[in-house]
Amino acid sequence: MPALLQRLRQRLTARDHGLLVLRRAGRTAIVMPGTFALCDQVIGNPEMALFAAFGSFAMLMLVGFGGPMRQRMQAQASLAVVSSLFVCLGTLASRAAWLACLAMAVLGFGVLLAGAVSSVLAGASTSLLLSFILPVSLPGTASDVPDRLAGWGLAAVVGLFAIRLLWPEPAADPLRGKAVGACRALAARLRSEDEASSPDHQQIVRNAHRALDELQRQFLTTPYRPTGLSASDRAVVRLVDELNWARRVIVHSLPIPDDSPNLAARRARIAAANVLGHGADLLAAPRTSPDALYTASAELRAALFALECDAADVLPPLSGRGPGNGTGASTVSTDETDEANEPADRQVTEVIDALEPSFRAHELAFVVGAIGDNIDAAARAERRTWLQRLLGRQATGLPGTLSAAQERVSAHVDPHSVWLHNSVRGAVGLALAVLVANLTDVQHAFWVVVGALSVLRSNALSTGQNALRAVLGTLAGFAIGALLLLPIGSDTTPLWFLLPVTILVAGVAPAVISFAAGQAAFTLELVILFNILQPTGWRVGLVRIEDVAIGCGVSLVVGLLFWPRGAGAALNTALSQAYTASSRYLAAAVEFGMRRPGSRPASTAVEAKRQAVRAASAARRMDDAFRQYLTERGAKTTPLAEFAMLIGGVIGLRLAADTVLDLWERDGGQAFGEVSAARPTQLPHAQLRHTLLRRTWQVTDWYDDFARSLDGERPVPRSLDQDADADRALVRALREDLRDKHGIASATAVRVIWTGDHLSALRRNQPTLVQPVLATGLAHGEQAPD
Repeated sequence: MPALLQRLRQRLTARDHGLLVLRRAGRTAIVMPGTFALCDQVIGNPEMALFAAFGSFAMLMLVGFGGPMRQRMQAQASLAVVSSLFVCLGTLASRAAWLACLAMAVLGFGVLLAGAVSSVLAGASTSLLLSFILPVSLPGTASDVPDRLAGWGLAAVVGLFAIRLLWPEPAADPLRGKAVGACRALAARLRSEDEASSPDHQQIVRNAHRALDELQRQFLTTPYRPTGLSASDRAVVRLVDELNWARRVIVHSLPIPDDSPNLAARRARIAAANVLGHGADLLAAPRTSPDALYTASAELRAALFALECDAADVLPPLSGRGPGNGTGASTVSTDETDEANEPADRQVTEVIDALEPSFRAHELAFVVGAIGDNIDAAARAERRTWLQRLLGRQATGLPGTLSAAQERVSAHVDPHSVWLHNSVRGAVGLALAVLVANLTDVQHAFWVVVGALSVLRSNALSTGQNALRAVLGTLAGFAIGALLLLPIGSDTTPLWFLLPVTILVAGVAPAVISFAAGQAAFTLELVILFNILQPTGWRVGLVRIEDVAIGCGVSLVVGLLFWPRGAGAALNTALSQAYTASSRYLAAAVEFGMRRPGSRPASTAVEAKRQAVRAASAARRMDDAFRQYLTERGAKTTPLAEFAMLIGGVIGLRLAADTVLDLWERDGGQAFGEVSAARPTQLPHAQLRHTLLRRTWQVTDWYDDFARSLDGERPVPRSLDQDADADRALVRALREDLRDKHGIASATAVRVIWTGDHLSALRRNQPTLVQPVLATGLAHGEQAPD
């Protein structure tokens, strides 16, 4: 026996990290029998007892809010209010079969779609649905509302005290904690970059990779985004992509020696490290003073300003006609100049390499500045008073709760949205189950709907597998219950002792043992519960088998009708849309930059912002499809690491577009010109605009073709080779058009080269995207011919 207990304990700790499931099951095993006994034995109201029992189950077993205790209590209280309202609505809608079916469809769709807004709503969706399913499946009138509401309200109030007093979970935020560690690890790596040969540096590099990998794993391996709708949570979640992008920039950067002319790049890197370090401190303790982060952010902005102003100084002299060589007009053609001077290829390399350190430093400063702003926003949101939170007043720079919710929901009003698919399927499945239960007039019609709810999954195959497990588990639970009831008979005293034990097992079994074991324990729990209310012996279990079987059949039919392919195919489509939207955003950002600052039409800026919103919406749908894919049962035909790499490609494409847009948005004759009048901001010549736009179209066309290959429309394109002719044309244009009569490079020259560097980085990333597609057979594993 001790050895068996030891094995069970090891299995429990391995599958139930932090014993969160055991905590919920233990609280339910105490509260549910207590409220049930109070209503049934003391008050003597069976209907109130039934709603108290299932209210306790819904409020304690089916939901577990995270975060600080205050936030948990607020979320739990909100759930209690909304679910009590649903009990009233469900009772009123139960009077007619057509009304019950229609109400179930509308409310089910709304609750499931609202889960796209935040993990808090998504995690509470089953509890909310149960609060409506129970009353709408049990015909009643307005006179039944007080008893039902009293039972549910009693469970809700006692549940609040139980969550606060009975073995409460520690106030931990895994994502925030890992983000703090990642910030500190990246700061340490930036500070040690100048000592790349030392053993300590190699260990620091390994620590940084480990911290970022843990953050990414925490974010990707949860079925919902591990954040709520609060302003602080929305700010923290953006750190994940930004920190991973910062790692990518650092990996591709080279150490800058002390005697390098790019000292501004070195100062920007140190300033970025300070922002990350002080930002981590503020993120870990948001109620402390933010002055250290503000000072570091100001130093980073100053370093970025100096970096942009000094970048042109490191450009090597450019030979050629016109003012580019500092000698005035020349009659020598460009081609003749190239032949007479150093080879064009070498000159191109020198120009681009000269700005490489400053480009990487600028890229790093941009993303770290965004990280610092997000941390500051999260801390300011945490420092709001209770009254400010109650009134919905947001920290400066963050959208309000309502606007954020509208943005998230609107992202899923798309025919390819996985969340929309699930919401429609779930709503139709539950409505159909209610209709079938009413038309067939089965006993305990509530279990028909619960059967559909418990086994409806993301595709027909998984739904069928879970339906079989549900029926087999129910059979096993019925058999165990019948064996227990045979010797007990009509004596309910032993059942009162067995009820808490079965509740505890029913709560722990799905996580520790299996879905079928959880169904068996749940069936046994219900057999005992209904036999206490109305002793009928083993017949209760037989009725449950009949009802759950009908519910399973309904869910299987709905799964076949609405989504037979599952999340794997939907993920391909979501990836394709995300690449297409992000590619168009990049093209719009470069197009915006190629127009004169004072004459840019408003439509250009509006189009760039519109494409940014569309790219963000497509990325959100992609993220939801990936999480749905993670939660599907069965073997994964494509390794998760390969999908994660493809998702990272979308993130890189979007953030590159963000950086380009930010670079040119600050181009108003101010960013460079305020520091030195010798740094003019000029309009790129027509030839230069054409050259840069042509390079942009080459890159974006490739990503568009790649997106179509993911959706099965065409073969996988081959990676683009370096376009030496385009590089030479770019340098010629810079030489001729973007230096003044004194031979001084303009600010636009630097911006043009940095924009070209972003395009080159996206081109170099293409083989890392093609490789997983070809290796795994995703998108048919074909490749376009040369």
